Amino acid sequence: TDQQRGDCLGLDPRSPAVLQTPNLDYIARSGLHCTQAYAECPSCIPARRSLMTGTAPAANGVVGFQSAEWNPAHTLAGALSAAGYQTEMIGKMHLHPPRKRFGFDHVQLADATRGRDNDYVEWLQKHHGRTEVDPGMAHGASSNGWIGRPHHLPEEQMHSFWCIDRAMGFLKKRDPSTPFFLNISFIDPHPPLTPPALYYQRYIRRELPEPVVGDWAPTFDGPQKGLNPDASEIHLPAEDLRCARAAYYGMVNFIDDQIGRLCQHARGLLDECLILFVSDHGEMLGDHHLFRKTWPYEASARIPFFARAPNSWGLPSEQVCQRPVGLQDAMPTILEAAGIEVPATCTGKSLLPVLRGEADGVRDILHGEHAGCYAYEHGNHFLVDGRSKYVWYSQTGLEHLFNLENDPQEECDLALADGAEAELQPWRKQLVEILEDRPEGCVESGTLIAGRSHRPIMPGYDPEQTFPFS
Repeated sequence: TDQQRGDCLGLDPRSPAVLQTPNLDYIARSGLHCTQAYAECPSCIPARRSLMTGTAPAANGVVGFQSAEWNPAHTLAGALSAAGYQTEMIGKMHLHPPRKRFGFDHVQLADATRGRDNDYVEWLQKHHGRTEVDPGMAHGASSNGWIGRPHHLPEEQMHSFWCIDRAMGFLKKRDPSTPFFLNISFIDPHPPLTPPALYYQRYIRRELPEPVVGDWAPTFDGPQKGLNPDASEIHLPAEDLRCARAAYYGMVNFIDDQIGRLCQHARGLLDECLILFVSDHGEMLGDHHLFRKTWPYEASARIPFFARAPNSWGLPSEQVCQRPVGLQDAMPTILEAAGIEVPATCTGKSLLPVLRGEADGVRDILHGEHAGCYAYEHGNHFLVDGRSKYVWYSQTGLEHLFNLENDPQEECDLALADGAEAELQPWRKQLVEILEDRPEGCVESGTLIAGRSHRPIMPGYDPEQTFPFS
């Protein structure tokens, strides 16, 4: 999925009680649920580069929201295709250049719900007779904003429905003599926040959780009208926020029902497939007076991540991993499960030992980052170990320290407390070790230096190269 928070899965211990995701919950509970999974660079483009190549953002050269020409030596789909798998991509890729297949045998592409050369839009026009300009966006809600409302299209004309419809068609007509890899990539619940009317009405009538606001959050005099619908820092009036949240939960619920549709269609087949579910990043959704992605906080960076092995493997169910996991781990996990050698370019780790019940994790600490997007000074790095999180803003030097065990919603910034220096220093040292060889020069004499370059494209970027960074 795209922009689905880690807590927006019914099985997640922090999930809103009102949210319904029974199909996803069942798959996750039947296998391995990674509760401390993160997008190492929480926005669409860099997250998908990590997924596609099993690499950390700095290793593939893009650490922010910017497209770049890219010719990776090894991709997940390419490795599987070379091993004889039939590989199909349906939905959003958001890689450059558009229509490049990155190893897939075939791509049914819809990076958005509007635009030219879009297979979903063409399907709307040809099969459903939609004649509007940008028929998937005729509701008027922004594709990056907080406006929540019901979709103008019936659910059988929406992108999530199209993805599953195309997937069912692929499974029906695939080559039965070869194994297959099917990548279904939903746009939802990325804005526009426009679920089918039934799902919007389901949640707008329910008691929804209030946003969480930490002691460190940006302050406002109060909610206001006349604010930018695409704002990333905002204090919304209660009813506007309620509409946004109802729409977001409705979109997640709709995706779950469509996945249920696929499971019913291919029940026996899927029982013998390795299933892996992730999102590319989360959504702040008003928490801490913030919206959108790129932020280092839980709502933006933590994601749903679970895997279920084929029934015939006889692996244990109801497994939970509470150690840090990242998007870079998807490719090594799938390749090892398929018996394919994991390329040396991968910085990610296979989760197969955890799936088998042989290990409780694959790393102690995960590093994430994002170059400034909505403002240059928003550039940040973060470290998580499953219990705590350290955040350092690369341009301002602002630091946060959160105890995620006792404060999973990051309401209390321990960096503001008396005596914080002693707790911060070990985290700074670990970040120094990760960044000291990077070309931006943000480490000098073992000290983090704020204000050095932190651009979306790494200095010396080469579209053919994988860099020795993690």
